[in-house]
Amino acid sequence: MAQYNLHKELKKYFGFNEFKGLQEEVIKSILADNHTFVIMPTGGGKSLCYQLPALIKEGTAIVVSPLIALMKNQVDALRGISENHGIAHVLNSSLNKTQVKQVKADISNGITKLLYVAPESLTKDEYVDFLKSENISFLAIDEAHCISEWGHDFRPEYRNLKKIIGRIGDNIPIIGLTATATPKVQEDILKNLGIPEAKTFKASFNRPNLYYEIRPKTAQVDSEIIKFVKQNEGKSGIIYCLSRKRVEQLSQTLQVNGIKAIPYHAGLDAKTRSKHQDMFLMEDIDVVVATIAFGMGIDKPDVRFVIHNDIPKSIESYYQETGRAGRDGGEGHCLAFYSYKDIEKLEKFMSGKPVAEQEIGHALLQEVVAFAESSVSRRKFILHYFGEEFDNETGDGGDMDDNVRYPKSKIEAKDEVILLLETIKATGSIYKPKDVVQTLIGKTNALIKSHKTDQQANFGKGKNKDKNYWMALLRQVIVDGMLRKDIESYGVVKLTEKGEDFLKKPSSFMMTEDHTFYDDHPQAPKKAAGSDDKLLKQLKDLRKKVARKKDVPPFVVFQDPSIEDMALKYPITLEELTNIHGVGEGKAKKYGKEFINFISNYVEDNDIIRPDDLVVKSTGANSGNKLYIIQNVDRKLPLPDIAQSKGMEMEEFIKEMEAIVFSGTKLNISYWIDDILDEEQQEEIHEYFLDAESDSIDDALEEFEGDYDEEELRLYRIKFTSEVAN
Repeated sequence: MAQYNLHKELKKYFGFNEFKGLQEEVIKSILADNHTFVIMPTGGGKSLCYQLPALIKEGTAIVVSPLIALMKNQVDALRGISENHGIAHVLNSSLNKTQVKQVKADISNGITKLLYVAPESLTKDEYVDFLKSENISFLAIDEAHCISEWGHDFRPEYRNLKKIIGRIGDNIPIIGLTATATPKVQEDILKNLGIPEAKTFKASFNRPNLYYEIRPKTAQVDSEIIKFVKQNEGKSGIIYCLSRKRVEQLSQTLQVNGIKAIPYHAGLDAKTRSKHQDMFLMEDIDVVVATIAFGMGIDKPDVRFVIHNDIPKSIESYYQETGRAGRDGGEGHCLAFYSYKDIEKLEKFMSGKPVAEQEIGHALLQEVVAFAESSVSRRKFILHYFGEEFDNETGDGGDMDDNVRYPKSKIEAKDEVILLLETIKATGSIYKPKDVVQTLIGKTNALIKSHKTDQQANFGKGKNKDKNYWMALLRQVIVDGMLRKDIESYGVVKLTEKGEDFLKKPSSFMMTEDHTFYDDHPQAPKKAAGSDDKLLKQLKDLRKKVARKKDVPPFVVFQDPSIEDMALKYPITLEELTNIHGVGEGKAKKYGKEFINFISNYVEDNDIIRPDDLVVKSTGANSGNKLYIIQNVDRKLPLPDIAQSKGMEMEEFIKEMEAIVFSGTKLNISYWIDDILDEEQQEEIHEYFLDAESDSIDDALEEFEGDYDEEELRLYRIKFTSEVAN
């Protein structure tokens, strides 16, 4: 290897005096023509690892990258450090013939040091034949996790890279780079590129300046987000949502509430997207509400918060997206809203995919559930997931998450750990967590039956505890290092040496109680933090009194979420009352007077300063939908047809109808109910709701023991509320 003065080259090309982290060792490995594998978190300076050696070495380096925007950014940056425009080029479908000719000429003349290509471009014979005859210094594969189907961003076209490289030349050094890779994905990448002997460099995944927090996602999520953003006024932030529709809706809500926000998703045209991206970079706006299409090529070092309105599909995605906060080493708050219902939604999306893909998707989702519901240190959990040890006491950023800062109570679980480990051992270490837990609580499934596990002594030995308890314990034992998930058969749990030692000589194991994020009401938030308990109790008493007078169940007057919201926001006019969760004009007119008089007196008697900023203004964006639904129900159109014409799933459509009737507008869907339920059935459900304490669908499902499904009960509840309440 020729002698290079790397610090001099670094200064000359990039103007830096020092390398960051592992950069120098990686560059030396590439300059020595080794196959090299680099795992370096976002913000660790990954691209410099291949850019500098490419600039120094003879020939042209090929960089395979999945994103056109990313390539363009890097090419622009490289052209900025050289007087030679041809130093870096992109070769993809966006070029015309003249441009392609220019690129080829620059490569042949030794001007081009870096050539960025998408994997698809490398399948074209004319490009392969051309590159074969040129001097290629090395081939770098950026975002290498795209190769692995266990990666969070799998691209089938990446699978053929090994073949393609072989066609260009036999002994080209291969460099794989990724910002996130679990041990499973690492193994997969090396195997697929055919470089098992590559020199591997792995930087720490710990980002000590990021604070991780997860909150339950309730119907109040908009006002929580508004409150959070207003507390961080003037700071830059990204809010991620899963659907374009939610992006549009949330960015409008933020704008209406005086926050400088814009939407960003793949449905916007390229011009708007780049304009919005520039507004964010130039700080004309503070917040981008985006689908995950945003942020890939964004190099904004001072993003101060990243909010997840919906929990991501994998820990890798979560790590990558939160990693866009605090790249300058300053403050970075990562807040995610989680409800198990979102996980169920993601599982539904998967149901159309091939079985193998579904299995992988489910395994990745279960890790997300474990992360959200776990009460152990979130940082420890993430680092453990990426195969890195972390000690809260001595590690950097040890107290930077909600679980460590606000610890939950602990209980002794020594005997339960013994039972858990013994059960895994006795069943031959062949089960994934779910099946281990099924065995402990004595529930069979096809797998358990086929292995005759239900005939073993330990079967059902743990049924004095529920499945959530065992799941929580199992996760904590894995993080503690007594169990590991097998890499080959992803998800199967096996004992480690530490686990074997524990069985020989058991000691105390303090288990932390997990969070619960299961709500039984389709739109019930948990009691909002900070609502006034004394007022809440008095409002519930008032509701009972009004209900008795009108001869209806209390929930018909106002539902719990509405009462809780009143105790948080103290509305004292009818107009303010319509800003309360689930209260429309109809409802406010019908029942509101007594409530606002009561609250008004309460505020005066107790010298309460009302939080005027907490009244979340609504965008009125759904009023078009509302009118459309009311008109078409009046025309007695079949409900699935109305839903379909608005591009809604039935579940979403029922939610819209619930919002309409719960807030006080009449919807006469009797024509549809008569179609699906006979007179006797209707009478039975009607009686139930008249006498019920609450209108919880879960309670109703339990009461009827499977006689009706959720959709039937929700639809009847709409009819009931509409007739009795409005």
